[in-house]
Amino acid sequence: MNNIILELKNIFYKNENNLILNKVNLKINSGEKIALVGKSGSGKSTLIKVLNGTIKPTKGEVKIFNKSLDELDIKQKRKITTIWQDLRLIEDLSAEQNVNCGILAEKNFFFALQNLLNISSFKKAHKYMQLCKLHHSIYDKKIRQLSGGQKQRVAIARSLIQAPTILLADEPFNNLDPKLISIIKNLILENEGKNKIKSSNTTLVALHRLDLLNNFDKVIGIKNGRILFNIERANLKDFHLDKIY
Repeated sequence: MNNIILELKNIFYKNENNLILNKVNLKINSGEKIALVGKSGSGKSTLIKVLNGTIKPTKGEVKIFNKSLDELDIKQKRKITTIWQDLRLIEDLSAEQNVNCGILAEKNFFFALQNLLNISSFKKAHKYMQLCKLHHSIYDKKIRQLSGGQKQRVAIARSLIQAPTILLADEPFNNLDPKLISIIKNLILENEGKNKIKSSNTTLVALHRLDLLNNFDKVIGIKNGRILFNIERANLKDFHLDKIY
């Protein structure tokens, strides 16, 4: 029996005079690993922002854990994590401090202060940074000193350390070379895998590269704010992709 963890009902989102999402209906079951594909400007990023509550739809209903977004308590909201396309790192903090920020929600004020003062423990942060192939030489460097690929992996480590129930990711493989993409994709999609970390149960990743679709369970295609298909990865054919590209 399917266990619906995310649901969108008749979602519309209008920004000024532009209709960005147009009658989106979507059900995501617990445990699914889903790729969201479509051209730039198709509505992928907006859909992720609606799912995580960053923006409210103009019309329609968002349900997570069988509750509306407004009904979620703090503990439930902490189970949803996003890897943002613009990363949203804190430039004046070090790489390890930024990763540690991923667990601030479950810590107290004193931990947050210690993290800011650089006297908290970074043992767990370093583990996730190592998994993301970040060299120890950059752990204490400020974000502004890092390359684009290093910043990308810091943001990913910050999200993974939270061990969310739901992970939403908007183009998380930008600035990464093919070898790193393979490593990071395995980290994002695995569930209690070989790395012995508690990974997200349910994952939705916005992509523009179709060569990265392997290992996903399902593929959702979006064009002009409308979902044109939502199918098993094994059933994806060229004619499906022709609809959105």
